[in-house]
Amino acid sequence: MHSAPRAMCPHVEWAVAGVLGQRVQLDWIRQPAAPGTWRAEVSWQGRAGIAAKLASALRGWQMLRFEVTAEPCATAEGERYSATPDLGIFHAVTGMHGDILVPEDRLRAALARSQQGETELAAEIAKLLGKPWDDELEPFRYAGEGAPVRWLHQVV
Repeated sequence: MHSAPRAMCPHVEWAVAGVLGQRVQLDWIRQPAAPGTWRAEVSWQGRAGIAAKLASALRGWQMLRFEVTAEPCATAEGERYSATPDLGIFHAVTGMHGDILVPEDRLRAALARSQQGETELAAEIAKLLGKPWDDELEPFRYAGEGAPVRWLHQVV
């Protein structure tokens, strides 16, 4: 969680606990990139699909900035979800080296929009790779350097 208003912190914990199926108490610290907000990190191990459930549980709250990342495994590609109040949510599938994998239909659509003069191809590719979300979240990522991380394990 990159930033959440103080009043939302317990709601975030309840949402995460509901998805993970265990009590969650995050170590919240002030977020200097957005005064008046708080940040926390949690890492977990569990079955594939939990990242999507976490992102879905958090996505309806407009005041949150967050990222949820799932590493690829033998049975599933990785995933990355990024959310900001202004941009909404971004989802990407990631490969074993962390590269974003863009489906060919999305590439074809981006190319078609640029050929029709609706947009520039570079801007379309930047959106497919999540650049607007990265640009907005980068100051919040640096603000969390040295922040405590809590590991949660789920037996599958």
